[in-house]
Amino acid sequence: MNLLVNIDHIATLRNARGEGYPVPAEAARVCEDAGAKGIVFHLRGDRRHIKDEDVVELKKVVRGTLDFEMAATDEMLNILIETDPHLATLVPEGREELTTEGGLNMSVVYDDFKERVFPKIRETNIEISLFIDPNPRDVELAHELGSDAIELHTGVYANAKSDDGRINELKRLREAAQMAHSLGMKVNAGHGLNLKNLSLLLEYVPHLNDISIGHALVSEALFKGLPDTVQEYLELLSIHRDVK
Repeated sequence: MNLLVNIDHIATLRNARGEGYPVPAEAARVCEDAGAKGIVFHLRGDRRHIKDEDVVELKKVVRGTLDFEMAATDEMLNILIETDPHLATLVPEGREELTTEGGLNMSVVYDDFKERVFPKIRETNIEISLFIDPNPRDVELAHELGSDAIELHTGVYANAKSDDGRINELKRLREAAQMAHSLGMKVNAGHGLNLKNLSLLLEYVPHLNDISIGHALVSEALFKGLPDTVQEYLELLSIHRDVK
């Protein structure tokens, strides 16, 4: 089980003042030095946080997994191929959203992904992951497309207001993870995870490979520093490393 740190909000902080710092690539280096197995970034069409020049620098400095989150536009596909990261995670994207609000609508994107998106990425060695909600049909469609991995959207679980709501969503996540694993896909997870809700997720949901954490980790690092915060997440992950 690997910790991948999403550094989008390092860029958000930089952009708030229009200054040249903090530098996302430097944050990536610090996170990897502290034990993170890779870095996640989302280059949005509106360049809200990560900029094109950040992508170039991240490609230079990241030693572990470089996970390029992106909408499946022609522009982003071209940048993806030029960047050549380890992993492309395809996500939905809306201009008015504050953050990604849910998984891909697989029934809507399926034909386009099959005919346009997957063939283009398959010309490279870049692995493909689809950011999906935890339901069986979406897992099936991801498998039919030949996706290497799925990333389960954990936002509903993270934002649940009741114990029953949390447990119900954990059951959905567990079933989706088991199904994806049985179909030969890697299972990743992310969105809304933090030190308070991560343990329960890891207890319930098997076969997790990469855990992507960004906003909470960066927020906690304001008080504790990036290296110590990364170490705290790694210690938590190590407790649950053998969950299958």
